[in-house]
Amino acid sequence: MSESPHTTLSAALGLLFRDYDGPPFALRLWDGWIWRSSASEPARCTLCIANQHALHSLIAKGSQITLGEAFLHKDIDVEGDLFSVFSPAEHFLSHPAPLRERVLRGVVRGAASLAEALRHGPRYSERRDRDSIAYHYDQPVEFFRPWLGPTLVYSCAYFEDADDSLDEAQEQKLELICRKLRLAPGERFLDVGCGWGSLILHAACHHSVCADGITLSRSQEAVARKRIQERRLDGRCRVRLVDYRQLDAAHERYDKIASVGMYEHVGLSNLPGYFGKMHAVLKPGGVFLNHGIARAPHSLSRGSDSFTARWVFPDAYLVTLTEAVTAAESAGFEVRDVENLREHYALTLRRWVRGLEACRGVLLQTVPEMTYRIWLLYMAGCAAAFERGDIGVYQVLLSRGDCGRSGVPLTRRDWYEYISTPADLT
Repeated sequence: MSESPHTTLSAALGLLFRDYDGPPFALRLWDGWIWRSSASEPARCTLCIANQHALHSLIAKGSQITLGEAFLHKDIDVEGDLFSVFSPAEHFLSHPAPLRERVLRGVVRGAASLAEALRHGPRYSERRDRDSIAYHYDQPVEFFRPWLGPTLVYSCAYFEDADDSLDEAQEQKLELICRKLRLAPGERFLDVGCGWGSLILHAACHHSVCADGITLSRSQEAVARKRIQERRLDGRCRVRLVDYRQLDAAHERYDKIASVGMYEHVGLSNLPGYFGKMHAVLKPGGVFLNHGIARAPHSLSRGSDSFTARWVFPDAYLVTLTEAVTAAESAGFEVRDVENLREHYALTLRRWVRGLEACRGVLLQTVPEMTYRIWLLYMAGCAAAFERGDIGVYQVLLSRGDCGRSGVPLTRRDWYEYISTPADLT
Protein backbone atom coordinates (compact mmCIF):
# COMPACT_ATOMS: atom_id res chain seq x y z
CA MET A 1 0.00 0.00 0.00
CA SER A 2 1.39 3.41 -0.97
CA GLU A 3 1.90 6.12 1.59
CA SER A 4 -0.66 8.90 1.87
CA PRO A 5 0.30 12.37 0.54
CA HIS A 6 0.21 13.66 4.11
CA THR A 7 2.69 11.04 5.29
CA THR A 8 4.99 11.76 2.37
CA LEU A 9 4.75 15.53 2.90
CA SER A 10 5.52 15.11 6.61
CA ALA A 11 8.64 13.13 5.78
CA ALA A 12 9.70 15.63 3.13
CA LEU A 13 9.26 18.60 5.46
CA GLY A 14 11.18 16.75 8.14
CA LEU A 15 14.04 16.32 5.66
CA LEU A 16 14.02 19.96 4.52
CA PHE A 17 13.88 21.31 8.07
CA ARG A 18 16.06 18.76 9.85
CA ASP A 19 18.77 21.38 10.51
CA TYR A 20 16.38 24.29 11.10
CA ASP A 21 17.16 26.19 14.32
CA GLY A 22 14.79 29.17 14.07
CA PRO A 23 11.58 29.87 15.97
CA PRO A 24 9.18 26.90 15.97
CA PHE A 25 6.38 27.06 13.42
CA ALA A 26 3.52 25.00 12.03
CA LEU A 27 2.13 24.43 8.54
CA ARG A 28 -1.59 23.81 7.99
CA LEU A 29 -3.13 22.62 4.72
CA TRP A 30 -6.53 23.52 3.33
CA ASP A 31 -7.92 20.17 4.55
CA GLY A 32 -6.92 20.83 8.17
CA TRP A 33 -3.77 18.66 8.25
CA ILE A 34 -1.00 20.21 10.39
CA TRP A 35 2.76 19.69 10.49
CA ARG A 36 4.88 21.16 13.30
CA SER A 37 8.59 21.90 13.20
CA SER A 38 8.95 21.08 16.89
CA ALA A 39 7.23 18.42 18.94
CA SER A 40 8.20 20.04 22.24
CA GLU A 41 7.75 23.79 21.70
CA PRO A 42 4.58 25.64 20.72
CA ALA A 43 4.57 27.21 17.28
CA ARG A 44 5.25 30.95 17.15
CA CYS A 45 3.32 31.15 13.87
CA THR A 46 1.29 28.92 11.57
CA LEU A 47 1.69 29.06 7.80
CA CYS A 48 -1.76 28.38 6.35
CA ILE A 49 -1.89 26.92 2.82
CA ALA A 50 -5.27 27.66 1.24
CA ASN A 51 -5.17 25.43 -1.85
CA GLN A 52 -3.14 23.01 -3.95
CA HIS A 53 -1.76 25.68 -6.26
CA ALA A 54 -0.35 27.49 -3.27
CA LEU A 55 1.43 24.32 -2.14
CA HIS A 56 2.89 24.01 -5.63
CA SER A 57 4.21 27.57 -5.50
CA LEU A 58 5.62 27.04 -2.04
CA ILE A 59 7.61 23.93 -2.90
CA ALA A 60 8.38 23.88 -6.62
CA LYS A 61 8.46 27.56 -7.50
CA GLY A 62 9.44 29.06 -4.19
CA SER A 63 11.00 32.53 -4.28
CA GLN A 64 10.51 35.81 -2.47
CA ILE A 65 8.16 36.91 -5.22
CA THR A 66 5.98 33.78 -5.50
CA LEU A 67 5.67 33.42 -1.74
CA GLY A 68 4.90 37.11 -1.33
CA GLU A 69 2.30 37.07 -4.08
CA ALA A 70 0.65 34.03 -2.56
CA PHE A 71 0.33 35.99 0.69
CA LEU A 72 -1.17 38.97 -1.13
CA HIS A 73 -3.81 36.79 -2.76
CA LYS A 74 -4.54 34.87 0.47
CA ASP A 75 -3.33 31.60 -1.01
CA ILE A 76 -0.93 31.62 1.93
CA ASP A 77 -1.65 33.33 5.24
CA VAL A 78 0.06 33.60 8.62
CA GLU A 79 -1.50 33.14 12.03
CA GLY A 80 0.40 34.28 15.10
CA ASP A 81 3.65 36.27 15.05
CA LEU A 82 4.15 37.50 11.48
CA PHE A 83 7.84 38.25 12.07
CA SER A 84 8.53 34.60 12.94
CA VAL A 85 7.57 33.32 9.50
CA PHE A 86 10.64 34.79 7.80
CA SER A 87 13.08 32.39 9.47
CA PRO A 88 11.49 29.19 8.08
CA ALA A 89 10.92 30.93 4.74
CA GLU A 90 14.61 31.87 4.45
CA HIS A 91 15.62 28.36 5.51
CA PHE A 92 13.31 26.81 2.93
CA LEU A 93 14.51 29.04 0.09
CA SER A 94 18.12 28.22 0.94
CA HIS A 95 17.56 24.72 -0.47
CA PRO A 96 18.20 24.34 -4.23
CA ALA A 97 15.10 24.31 -6.43
CA PRO A 98 15.81 20.75 -7.74
CA LEU A 99 15.64 19.39 -4.20
CA ARG A 100 12.33 21.14 -3.60
CA GLU A 101 11.00 19.74 -6.88
CA ARG A 102 12.01 16.21 -5.87
CA VAL A 103 10.15 16.76 -2.63
CA LEU A 104 7.06 17.82 -4.53
CA ARG A 105 7.23 14.75 -6.77
CA GLY A 106 7.18 12.67 -3.62
CA VAL A 107 4.27 14.62 -2.20
CA VAL A 108 2.11 14.24 -5.30
CA ARG A 109 2.72 10.51 -5.64
CA GLY A 110 -0.78 9.10 -5.88
CA ALA A 111 -2.45 12.53 -5.74
CA ALA A 112 -3.70 13.40 -9.21
CA SER A 113 -4.90 16.89 -8.32
CA LEU A 114 -1.47 17.97 -7.14
CA ALA A 115 0.15 16.36 -10.16
CA GLU A 116 -2.11 18.47 -12.33
CA ALA A 117 -1.01 21.57 -10.43
CA LEU A 118 2.61 20.60 -11.04
CA ARG A 119 2.10 20.26 -14.80
CA HIS A 120 0.24 23.50 -15.29
CA GLY A 121 1.23 25.69 -12.36
CA PRO A 122 -0.90 28.40 -10.83
CA ARG A 123 -2.77 30.61 -13.25
CA TYR A 124 -3.75 34.20 -12.55
CA SER A 125 -6.35 36.11 -14.48
CA GLU A 126 -5.61 39.40 -16.20
CA ARG A 127 -7.86 41.15 -13.72
CA ARG A 128 -5.97 39.60 -10.81
CA ASP A 129 -2.67 40.75 -12.29
CA ARG A 130 -3.98 44.28 -12.84
CA ASP A 131 -5.31 44.46 -9.30
CA SER A 132 -1.89 43.42 -8.00
CA ILE A 133 -0.01 46.42 -9.41
CA ALA A 134 0.41 49.06 -6.73
CA TYR A 135 3.19 51.57 -6.42
CA HIS A 136 4.66 52.76 -3.18
CA TYR A 137 3.53 56.36 -2.93
CA ASP A 138 0.18 56.10 -4.71
CA GLN A 139 -1.62 56.00 -1.38
CA PRO A 140 -3.35 59.06 0.12
CA VAL A 141 -1.85 60.58 3.24
CA GLU A 142 -4.86 59.24 5.19
CA PHE A 143 -3.37 55.77 4.71
CA PHE A 144 -0.07 56.79 6.33
CA ARG A 145 -1.19 59.01 9.21
CA PRO A 146 -2.66 56.29 11.48
CA TRP A 147 0.58 54.29 11.71
CA LEU A 148 3.27 56.90 11.03
CA GLY A 149 1.86 59.14 13.73
CA PRO A 150 1.80 62.95 13.91
CA THR A 151 5.41 63.36 12.76
CA LEU A 152 4.54 61.89 9.34
CA VAL A 153 8.12 60.66 8.98
CA TYR A 154 8.53 57.64 6.72
CA SER A 155 12.14 56.70 7.39
CA CYS A 156 14.24 55.11 10.13
CA ALA A 157 13.68 56.59 13.58
CA TYR A 158 16.42 57.10 16.18
CA PHE A 159 15.94 55.41 19.56
CA GLU A 160 17.83 56.69 22.57
CA ASP A 161 16.14 53.80 24.37
CA ALA A 162 14.42 50.74 22.90
CA ASP A 163 11.28 51.67 24.83
CA ASP A 164 10.98 55.12 23.22
CA SER A 165 7.68 55.74 21.47
CA LEU A 166 7.70 56.03 17.70
CA ASP A 167 6.88 59.75 17.90
CA GLU A 168 9.78 60.37 20.30
CA ALA A 169 12.20 58.39 18.16
CA GLN A 170 11.21 60.18 14.96
CA GLU A 171 11.62 63.60 16.61
CA GLN A 172 15.03 62.45 17.83
CA LYS A 173 16.00 61.37 14.32
CA LEU A 174 15.03 64.74 12.83
CA GLU A 175 17.06 66.53 15.49
CA LEU A 176 20.04 64.21 15.06
CA ILE A 177 20.16 64.99 11.32
CA CYS A 178 20.06 68.71 12.04
CA ARG A 179 22.84 68.36 14.59
CA LYS A 180 25.02 66.29 12.31
CA LEU A 181 24.64 69.03 9.70
CA ARG A 182 25.18 71.64 12.42
CA LEU A 183 22.44 73.82 11.01
CA ALA A 184 22.79 77.50 11.95
CA PRO A 185 20.28 80.37 11.79
CA GLY A 186 19.96 81.91 8.36
CA GLU A 187 21.61 79.05 6.46
CA ARG A 188 20.04 77.67 3.27
CA PHE A 189 19.13 74.01 3.73
CA LEU A 190 17.92 71.54 1.08
CA ASP A 191 16.06 68.27 1.76
CA VAL A 192 16.19 66.00 -1.30
CA GLY A 193 13.13 63.75 -1.35
CA CYS A 194 11.38 65.68 1.40
CA GLY A 195 8.29 63.51 1.78
CA TRP A 196 5.53 65.37 3.59
CA GLY A 197 7.93 68.08 4.76
CA SER A 198 8.73 66.97 8.31
CA LEU A 199 12.48 67.60 8.17
CA ILE A 200 12.24 71.07 6.61
CA LEU A 201 9.58 72.03 9.17
CA HIS A 202 11.77 70.80 12.02
CA ALA A 203 14.86 72.53 10.65
CA ALA A 204 13.04 75.84 10.18
CA CYS A 205 11.33 75.72 13.60
CA HIS A 206 14.21 74.55 15.75
CA HIS A 207 17.27 75.79 13.85
CA SER A 208 15.94 78.92 12.10
CA VAL A 209 17.18 77.99 8.64
CA CYS A 210 15.65 78.73 5.25
CA ALA A 211 14.58 75.24 4.21
CA ASP A 212 13.77 73.94 0.73
CA GLY A 213 12.29 70.52 0.04
CA ILE A 214 12.01 68.75 -3.30
CA THR A 215 9.89 65.71 -4.14
CA LEU A 216 8.51 63.86 -7.14
CA SER A 217 5.20 63.07 -5.44
CA ARG A 218 2.36 65.51 -6.13
CA SER A 219 0.39 64.27 -3.13
CA GLN A 220 3.38 64.72 -0.82
CA GLU A 221 4.01 68.19 -2.22
CA ALA A 222 0.40 69.20 -1.55
CA VAL A 223 0.48 67.93 2.03
CA ALA A 224 3.85 69.56 2.72
CA ARG A 225 2.60 72.93 1.39
CA LYS A 226 -0.46 72.70 3.62
CA ARG A 227 1.66 71.90 6.69
CA ILE A 228 3.94 74.86 5.94
CA GLN A 229 0.93 77.19 5.68
CA GLU A 230 -0.60 75.83 8.88
CA ARG A 231 2.66 76.52 10.72
CA ARG A 232 2.94 79.97 9.12
CA LEU A 233 6.40 79.17 7.84
CA ASP A 234 5.86 80.34 4.25
CA GLY A 235 8.76 82.78 4.60
CA ARG A 236 11.26 80.13 5.72
CA CYS A 237 10.04 76.90 4.09
CA ARG A 238 9.10 75.94 0.58
CA VAL A 239 8.53 72.67 -1.23
CA ARG A 240 8.82 72.06 -4.97
CA LEU A 241 7.95 69.27 -7.39
CA VAL A 242 11.46 68.90 -8.81
CA ASP A 243 13.79 66.07 -9.83
CA TYR A 244 17.21 66.41 -8.21
CA ARG A 245 18.76 66.42 -11.69
CA GLN A 246 16.92 69.64 -12.45
CA LEU A 247 18.62 71.57 -9.66
CA ASP A 248 20.58 74.45 -11.15
CA ALA A 249 23.97 74.96 -9.51
CA ALA A 250 24.37 78.29 -11.27
CA HIS A 251 21.37 79.81 -9.50
CA GLU A 252 20.79 77.82 -6.29
CA ARG A 253 23.50 76.86 -3.81
CA TYR A 254 23.00 75.54 -0.31
CA ASP A 255 24.97 75.63 2.92
CA LYS A 256 23.73 72.20 4.01
CA ILE A 257 21.91 69.32 2.27
CA ALA A 258 20.19 66.16 3.50
CA SER A 259 18.79 63.23 1.55
CA VAL A 260 16.79 60.76 3.65
CA GLY A 261 15.54 57.49 2.17
CA MET A 262 15.85 58.71 -1.41
CA TYR A 263 19.06 57.44 -2.98
CA GLU A 264 17.80 53.83 -2.99
CA HIS A 265 15.83 54.87 -6.08
CA VAL A 266 18.83 56.31 -7.92
CA GLY A 267 20.48 53.09 -9.09
CA LEU A 268 24.14 52.15 -9.20
CA SER A 269 24.80 53.58 -12.66
CA ASN A 270 23.29 56.94 -11.66
CA LEU A 271 25.12 57.33 -8.35
CA PRO A 272 28.01 59.35 -9.84
CA GLY A 273 25.52 61.84 -11.31
CA TYR A 274 23.54 61.97 -8.07
CA PHE A 275 26.54 62.73 -5.86
CA GLY A 276 27.92 65.03 -8.56
CA LYS A 277 24.73 67.12 -8.50
CA MET A 278 24.76 67.31 -4.69
CA HIS A 279 28.39 68.44 -4.81
CA ALA A 280 27.56 71.07 -7.42
CA VAL A 281 24.69 72.67 -5.48
CA LEU A 282 26.53 72.58 -2.12
CA LYS A 283 28.64 75.60 -1.22
CA PRO A 284 32.36 75.05 -0.50
CA GLY A 285 32.73 74.25 3.19
CA GLY A 286 29.22 72.80 3.31
CA VAL A 287 28.17 69.32 4.39
CA PHE A 288 25.76 66.77 2.93
CA LEU A 289 24.13 63.99 4.96
CA ASN A 290 23.05 60.99 2.89
CA HIS A 291 20.75 58.67 4.86
CA GLY A 292 19.74 55.46 3.08
CA ILE A 293 19.61 51.69 2.94
CA ALA A 294 22.49 49.61 1.62
CA ARG A 295 22.82 45.87 1.31
CA ALA A 296 25.51 43.98 3.17
CA PRO A 297 28.34 42.63 0.98
CA HIS A 298 27.38 39.05 1.87
CA SER A 299 23.81 39.63 0.65
CA LEU A 300 23.51 38.50 -2.97
CA SER A 301 20.21 40.23 -3.65
CA ARG A 302 20.39 43.84 -4.78
CA GLY A 303 16.62 44.08 -4.53
CA SER A 304 15.95 43.92 -8.28
CA ASP A 305 14.67 40.33 -8.11
CA SER A 306 12.86 40.55 -4.78
CA PHE A 307 9.27 40.82 -3.64
CA THR A 308 9.96 44.42 -2.65
CA ALA A 309 11.21 45.34 -6.13
CA ARG A 310 8.19 43.69 -7.76
CA TRP A 311 5.45 45.04 -5.52
CA VAL A 312 6.70 47.92 -3.40
CA PHE A 313 9.62 49.81 -4.97
CA PRO A 314 9.58 48.84 -8.67
CA ASP A 315 12.79 50.75 -9.46
CA ALA A 316 14.63 50.41 -6.18
CA TYR A 317 18.16 48.99 -6.31
CA LEU A 318 20.27 48.44 -3.21
CA VAL A 319 23.97 49.16 -3.52
CA THR A 320 26.62 48.40 -0.92
CA LEU A 321 28.03 51.07 1.34
CA THR A 322 31.35 50.72 -0.49
CA GLU A 323 29.69 51.45 -3.83
CA ALA A 324 27.94 54.51 -2.42
CA VAL A 325 31.03 55.92 -0.73
CA THR A 326 33.15 55.31 -3.83
CA ALA A 327 30.67 57.30 -5.93
CA ALA A 328 30.57 60.11 -3.36
CA GLU A 329 34.35 60.37 -3.17
CA SER A 330 34.64 60.28 -6.95
CA ALA A 331 32.30 63.29 -7.07
CA GLY A 332 34.71 65.25 -4.86
CA PHE A 333 33.26 64.67 -1.40
CA GLU A 334 35.29 63.88 1.69
CA VAL A 335 33.77 61.31 4.06
CA ARG A 336 33.57 62.75 7.57
CA ASP A 337 31.38 60.23 9.40
CA VAL A 338 29.50 56.95 8.82
CA GLU A 339 26.88 55.54 11.22
CA ASN A 340 24.83 52.39 10.72
CA LEU A 341 21.35 52.62 12.28
CA ARG A 342 20.39 49.04 11.40
CA GLU A 343 18.92 48.13 14.78
CA HIS A 344 17.02 51.42 14.85
CA TYR A 345 15.27 50.57 11.58
CA ALA A 346 14.27 47.14 12.85
CA LEU A 347 12.66 48.82 15.87
CA THR A 348 10.97 51.37 13.60
CA LEU A 349 9.53 48.73 11.31
CA ARG A 350 8.20 46.66 14.18
CA ARG A 351 6.31 49.71 15.41
CA TRP A 352 4.96 50.39 11.93
CA VAL A 353 3.74 46.80 11.62
CA ARG A 354 2.12 47.08 15.04
CA GLY A 355 0.41 50.26 13.87
CA LEU A 356 -0.76 48.68 10.62
CA GLU A 357 -2.28 45.75 12.49
CA ALA A 358 -3.90 47.98 15.10
CA CYS A 359 -5.39 50.32 12.46
CA ARG A 360 -6.46 47.63 9.98
CA GLY A 361 -10.14 48.56 10.05
CA VAL A 362 -9.47 52.25 9.49
CA LEU A 363 -6.91 51.60 6.73
CA LEU A 364 -9.24 49.31 4.81
CA GLN A 365 -11.64 52.25 4.47
CA THR A 366 -8.89 54.00 2.51
CA VAL A 367 -7.13 51.24 0.52
CA PRO A 368 -8.01 47.74 -0.75
CA GLU A 369 -7.02 44.75 1.37
CA MET A 370 -4.44 43.78 -1.29
CA THR A 371 -2.62 47.08 -0.67
CA TYR A 372 -2.80 46.61 3.09
CA ARG A 373 -1.31 43.11 2.83
CA ILE A 374 1.50 44.36 0.57
CA TRP A 375 2.56 46.90 3.16
CA LEU A 376 2.19 44.49 6.07
CA LEU A 377 4.35 41.82 4.45
CA TYR A 378 6.88 44.31 3.09
CA MET A 379 7.49 45.95 6.47
CA ALA A 380 7.63 42.73 8.43
CA GLY A 381 10.04 41.27 5.89
CA CYS A 382 12.24 44.36 6.01
CA ALA A 383 12.39 44.18 9.80
CA ALA A 384 13.59 40.59 9.54
CA ALA A 385 16.22 41.57 6.94
CA PHE A 386 17.56 44.36 9.16
CA GLU A 387 17.65 42.03 12.16
CA ARG A 388 19.59 39.40 10.15
CA GLY A 389 22.06 42.03 8.97
CA ASP A 390 21.28 41.55 5.28
CA ILE A 391 20.72 45.29 4.96
CA GLY A 392 21.69 48.34 6.96
CA VAL A 393 20.73 52.01 6.94
CA TYR A 394 23.66 54.38 6.89
CA GLN A 395 24.00 58.05 7.68
CA VAL A 396 27.06 59.20 5.74
CA LEU A 397 28.23 62.75 6.42
CA LEU A 398 30.10 64.22 3.45
CA SER A 399 31.99 67.48 3.22
CA ARG A 400 32.72 69.68 0.24
CA GLY A 401 36.08 71.08 1.23
CA ASP A 402 37.09 74.71 0.92
CA CYS A 403 40.84 74.88 0.30
CA GLY A 404 41.30 72.04 2.77
CA ARG A 405 38.86 73.42 5.32
CA SER A 406 36.11 70.89 5.98
CA GLY A 407 33.82 73.07 8.08
CA VAL A 408 33.63 70.23 10.61
CA PRO A 409 34.84 70.63 14.23
CA LEU A 410 37.29 68.28 15.91
CA THR A 411 34.74 66.25 17.90
CA ARG A 412 31.14 65.04 17.65
CA ARG A 413 30.35 65.99 21.23
CA ASP A 414 27.48 68.29 20.28
CA TRP A 415 25.68 65.53 18.37
CA TYR A 416 24.98 63.29 21.32
CA GLU A 417 23.84 65.63 24.04
CA TYR A 418 20.22 65.06 24.98
CA ILE A 419 18.50 65.56 21.63
CA SER A 420 14.78 65.26 22.35
CA THR A 421 12.71 68.24 21.30
CA PRO A 422 9.05 69.21 21.79
CA ALA A 423 6.68 67.12 19.69
CA ASP A 424 5.17 69.96 17.71
CA LEU A 425 4.85 68.58 14.18
CA THR A 426 1.18 67.73 14.37
